Amino acid sequence: MNKELERFSQYLEYEKTVSPHTLRNYMSDLRQFQRYLQSQKKISQWQAVNSVTIRSYLGNLYRQNAKSSIARKLAVIRHFLEYLVRQKAIPTDPSQLIFTAKQAQKLPTVMNIDDLFHLLETPDPSTKLGLRDRAILELLYASGIRVSELTGLDLDSFSWDNQTIRVRGKGRKERLVPFGHKALKALKAYQEQRPLFYKQKEAPHAFFLNVRGGRLTPRSIARMMDKYILLCGQQRKISPHTLRHTFATHLLSAGANLRDVQELLGHERLSTTQKYTQVSVTKLLEEYDKSHPKA
Repeated sequence: MNKELERFSQYLEYEKTVSPHTLRNYMSDLRQFQRYLQSQKKISQWQAVNSVTIRSYLGNLYRQNAKSSIARKLAVIRHFLEYLVRQKAIPTDPSQLIFTAKQAQKLPTVMNIDDLFHLLETPDPSTKLGLRDRAILELLYASGIRVSELTGLDLDSFSWDNQTIRVRGKGRKERLVPFGHKALKALKAYQEQRPLFYKQKEAPHAFFLNVRGGRLTPRSIARMMDKYILLCGQQRKISPHTLRHTFATHLLSAGANLRDVQELLGHERLSTTQKYTQVSVTKLLEEYDKSHPKA
């Protein structure tokens, strides 16, 4: 069983070029499934897995996992079993006989303009950390890039004349994303103070640096945002990804083309981008209910 898992891991990493985060989650879910098979069903080969086995595993998960988590684990199992069928390691995919209830799509959290501007102006530009943090927040909202894409930016990722960045997204696919004048101003201010973040003779290649001169991580940016959320008195849970949601929703609310927003976000499927149109409609109906005398 371990050999097939190792080959699948290599397939995901080198052929599908998934991110390290996705690879880690996939393999964690499959190892959990493998442990269940070996402990409960005494199964030592993937050929022995059938639909009854998978249903038993899902039933075991219902005691401690949310429905969305279970649906994700089943999707990973399906992906793996489909791979084994293509490799002729098993004759058929038993997961195809299992049907799950459609998950209710949760609308993304979006900030309104006033709260957003308050957050962007919270970092203190008189300090080097404040300059860096304001540049990060301005760029996240101006471009809609993922926080993992932001931490991957290097010095040569920026085209200052065109006000664009070259971003490496999911599946290591590259795209060009523009950013506005406010973000440009914040980025240039940080860039001037960037040498203060490192002491070694050779400058690091990463654009955004931590206090030790190394590349920032998504976790450190999330902690940074938590600090500013508290400082500006926000009541809701706001994450770096919220700025991506807000970017997309504000563009669509202002009349941007759905296909253009899809391209900016780096979504493979248009349906992934369409959820932001639902947010726009929901907000419109809320305003209608508040404002119309006979709503």
